Amino acid sequence: MMKIQELENNKLILRNSGNLSLFFIGVGSAFSKLNNQTNLMIIKGNDHLLVDFGTKCSQALAELGIGMPEIETFLVTHSHADHIGGLEEAALIGRYMVKRRPKMVINKEYQKILWDMSLSGGCAYGEGDGTTRLGFEDFWEPLRPKPMKGKPRQMMEVNVGSINIKLFRTCHFPDLSKSWETSFWSCGLIIDDRVLFTSDTRFDPDMVTTLDGMFHFENIFHDCQFYPGGVHAYIEDLITLPADIRRRIFLSHFGDNWIKFEDRVAQSGFAGFARQQVFYNYL
Repeated sequence: MMKIQELENNKLILRNSGNLSLFFIGVGSAFSKLNNQTNLMIIKGNDHLLVDFGTKCSQALAELGIGMPEIETFLVTHSHADHIGGLEEAALIGRYMVKRRPKMVINKEYQKILWDMSLSGGCAYGEGDGTTRLGFEDFWEPLRPKPMKGKPRQMMEVNVGSINIKLFRTCHFPDLSKSWETSFWSCGLIIDDRVLFTSDTRFDPDMVTTLDGMFHFENIFHDCQFYPGGVHAYIEDLITLPADIRRRIFLSHFGDNWIKFEDRVAQSGFAGFARQQVFYNYL
């Protein structure tokens, strides 16, 4: 059973009584000006996990009363700036201000991609005479998800305290890739076997129907855009999903023109648009 709870006093607390709670810091697309970017905080008891940390996330968290050192564990779904743009700040604060490495859920394959292609330029040369390079693990403490065998696509599993996370590969970019296997590295999440969070993905009906057949999700938070093409899931394609699945889908990562599509979304039987800065509490 899920209930939506409003945030009190614009203050986010990173603990609760023990129920699974999802708090979207933002629900917007990479270019949204009316919403924050789609970055997600998962809270359960004394445990929390920040999923993605984009360019606007640090400011959004500060406005919610959360300082960077309070975030203990991160997970990154892919390397677009609205999902990784704040990681350099987190890394540098950890090493040079609070002297503590934050944890990151990451496998070795994506660690190399993230460091070599995105983070090393701002972090690797910060010390010494320039002849010694720092590495990913000088800034982050990796939490390695374990491979899950016999699954329909690459899947991994990890526990962050009491929070169980299953990562699965997605088909996000480039735009002409035919499957997750030929796509650049990106993933979605299954949270406590109850909730599917696609993060950014193109329309991939086999992903949704297959995983829902395995786990029977209470809700699905699915990427959505309002025009065809590109590297996200077009609303008119999502409408072709089975009605039983649509009624459990909250749309996320949408553009600033979302109000124009409220009627279309309601008439199509979706649960609605995800809302930022409320709690989705699973009791």
